[in-house]
Amino acid sequence: MTATADAPAAELGRARLRKEDAKLITGQTNWTDNIRLPGMLHVAFVRSPFAHARITGVDVSGALGQPGVIAAFSGADFAAEQGSLPCAWPVTEDILIPPHPPMAVDEVRYVGEAVAVVVARDRFTAADAVGLIDVDYEPLPPVLDMRTALEPGSPRVHEAGNKSYEWVFANGDVDGAFNDAPVVIERTYRQQRLIPTAMEPRAVVAQWIGDAVTLWTSTQIPHVLRFALSAFFAIPEQNIRVIAPDVGGGFGSKLQVTAEEVLAVLISRRIGKPVKWNETRSEGNLTVHHGRDQWQRIKIAADTDGRIRGLEVDLLADMGAYLMLVTPGVPLLGAFMFPAIYKMDAYSFKCTGVFTTKMPTDAYRGAGRPEATFAIERIIDELATELGMEPLELRERNWIRHEEFPYTTICGLTYDSGNYEAATAKARELFDYDGLRAEQRERNERGDKVRLGIGISTFTEMCGLAPSRVLGSLSYGAGGWESASIRMLPTGKVEVVTGSSAHGQGHETAWSQIVADELGVPFEDIRVLHGDTQVSPKGMDTYGSRSLAVGGLALAGACDKVVAKARIIAAGMLEVSADDLEFSSGRFAVKGDPDASRSIQEIALATFAAHALPDGVEPSLDSDYTYDPDNFSFPHGTHLCATEVDTETGFVTIRSYVAVDDVGVVVNPLIVEGQVHGGVAQGIAQALYEEGVYDDDGNLVTTTMADYLIPSASDLPSYVTERTETRAANRLGVKGVGEAGTIASTPAVVNSIVDALKTFGVRDVEMPCTPERVWRAIQAAEGKAQIPQDGGTA
Repeated sequence: MTATADAPAAELGRARLRKEDAKLITGQTNWTDNIRLPGMLHVAFVRSPFAHARITGVDVSGALGQPGVIAAFSGADFAAEQGSLPCAWPVTEDILIPPHPPMAVDEVRYVGEAVAVVVARDRFTAADAVGLIDVDYEPLPPVLDMRTALEPGSPRVHEAGNKSYEWVFANGDVDGAFNDAPVVIERTYRQQRLIPTAMEPRAVVAQWIGDAVTLWTSTQIPHVLRFALSAFFAIPEQNIRVIAPDVGGGFGSKLQVTAEEVLAVLISRRIGKPVKWNETRSEGNLTVHHGRDQWQRIKIAADTDGRIRGLEVDLLADMGAYLMLVTPGVPLLGAFMFPAIYKMDAYSFKCTGVFTTKMPTDAYRGAGRPEATFAIERIIDELATELGMEPLELRERNWIRHEEFPYTTICGLTYDSGNYEAATAKARELFDYDGLRAEQRERNERGDKVRLGIGISTFTEMCGLAPSRVLGSLSYGAGGWESASIRMLPTGKVEVVTGSSAHGQGHETAWSQIVADELGVPFEDIRVLHGDTQVSPKGMDTYGSRSLAVGGLALAGACDKVVAKARIIAAGMLEVSADDLEFSSGRFAVKGDPDASRSIQEIALATFAAHALPDGVEPSLDSDYTYDPDNFSFPHGTHLCATEVDTETGFVTIRSYVAVDDVGVVVNPLIVEGQVHGGVAQGIAQALYEEGVYDDDGNLVTTTMADYLIPSASDLPSYVTERTETRAANRLGVKGVGEAGTIASTPAVVNSIVDALKTFGVRDVEMPCTPERVWRAIQAAEGKAQIPQDGGTA
């Protein structure tokens, strides 16, 4: 046994290589797709080829006659037990939440909706047999444009109508702010539909043994999923075990209770065998919930010196055909972020949720906050142009200054800390802002065919979801707490059990670093367990950049309890009062006599033996803690992007990109760098490449990676990244980081493109800023051509 160990060096801030990576990059791990169970069968789904149609008949006999096919079912076969997929965020009292059966029974409302299922001995037989099921449809008119869906006479997605809800917020004298304002500008921006594309497609395995079910699934939310299966599908919660093995990315796309998960559980129960479903990439593009998809009308009022007086926001948000887990709430997360880092007198926000016959939307990396940051940072640039001001100067005139923190915004949020001046100054220096502005002027003056543009994004976000009372006030169906447990083993090693379910973020490494510092045990002696509701029974899981800012604080609280228990036992071992002990670097020492001490490992062994514990003391150091945050977390930063735009072809090249972020205290710089790099890549992808497009019949035409463009490493620049640090007002001083890059980068890129083309009269380029769209914007601004409507509906 190892009873003692030297106290380790401080771990927070140390660039540790990730513990997870050895098994991940060598393939010595377990994905859902790897799972093989005795007698396991495979399922494949028949999916609707129509955006909107009545189902008039389903004949599964053709599939049942095939060798290797065990069963085939239509939606009607499960109508009595499949219920409706849950929506956990009814944002208004009068919200329309239509029933959402996992498998359609009477009507389909988007291409790809499941209408029947085949169960076979292998996945290839199942996939082949799908084509032998005969489904009769009566086509109905699709609803594809949210701008016209609410007009009288529009076809209806649901009998009750195409409007899901209208949510409004206002603070201050909005009319007064605009009525006598010397400068008022209004713009409309498009947030195109995006398709999340995790490295690992979804996969599900379900197995019933007696009256208990185990579900292995590629999910971000094993605990939420377990609750949903119980609450909405009448399975006793204690009989459900959900396991998320190693998960290859999610970005919000696996923050969901999916039809395939529910149906796998029901089919396995029906046939008495374990069943498995694997998603193809094209199937995923059709049926993974989509992201963004908004029309944003934004109006800003200012004085002639640039001081912002008021802001009005009016959103149309495409819900798709149904409301999924948090669909209606996603745009409302942005409601609190449109004012961003700026002070103003008045603000109003309205969001209308609209049904269309498309795949439902839901949370995608940033979830409402990238949309808001894009709009405010774009219109701030437009206001600077209107006023003839330097865009950085305009921002500085209006942002919250560092000495004003904590600061309560016009939305009612209290930003606990920040220093926008410091982040911007560092970014400006690294970027050579003045030098690039000088080069831009020179190139414009000589009429260079390749123009240089400089884009700015000074952003903040609210993350670390969230105080449970706040979520309750917004009608969210769950809390924002997180849970953690510390198990002190007799040998002095530590097991950490966390409710935060990782899908690539590096929890096993960062959590080990936090616990190493809190308990004074070596980093190598700590093992982190997660993603299994039987091992980790309590948790609210991972999304919204909450893992560290909430889950990390739960860890710290559990460590405090371990230390408190150990203090009493150490006092007995040293024959002193507990008040006479100091704890540092993993040792309890008597005040004034540091040689009289015991390590926490020695105390763990003595606790296990329990030979001489003080009277009434439990022989265990193990401790649990559930943390409910007092506030959100507010990371911020300044991102600067320089692009070169070929005015003859419209081709955009990112010449340089600088990101300076303030994420509070950094646990592991390598993990932070990885999160920033990945986030910036996704934001650039929205600006330049990605768009989910439907044709006029409601068919998704971007179903493969040949059609839905995702940048490769060769398409992206090398980033310059740096950090400033203002501590958050929490025990560890930490803020979220997972979504910051995505939130900041998209407006930086688009602002740089528009900045490059201002001398041509271009004021906007709709995303993605493809060469054709950029070229057409130049032609239209010069009066040479009009930009035609796209052939498809995004």
